Amino acid sequence: MSRALSFPRPTRPAWLSPTVARTEILAGLVVALALIPEAISFSILAGVDPQVGLFSSFVMAVVIAFTGGRPAMITAATGAIALVVAPLALEYGVQYLFAAVILGGIFQVLLGLV
Repeated sequence: MSRALSFPRPTRPAWLSPTVARTEILAGLVVALALIPEAISFSILAGVDPQVGLFSSFVMAVVIAFTGGRPAMITAATGAIALVVAPLALEYGVQYLFAAVILGGIFQVLLGLV
């Protein structure tokens, strides 16, 4: 009277399935292609070099990919932010713009912890 032990079969996570992977890659490509003209136009609106807009959009996308986004969080360039930072970039330059963005991110993290 021997009974065979049944062990659960190892399952593959859903995101490893070929269908989901293909859908995610296609969605990423569509968003990346849509982000290029948006980043260029908003960087011109903010008064900085378009390369700065492209580079910052790429860095932001990579950081969000590793840290994970939230459903209501905007993770792309926006016209409202471009209009707000334009006077800062024109008067003080890109160095102050970088410091303001880092400081704004720190404030968001601190307020998210509260």
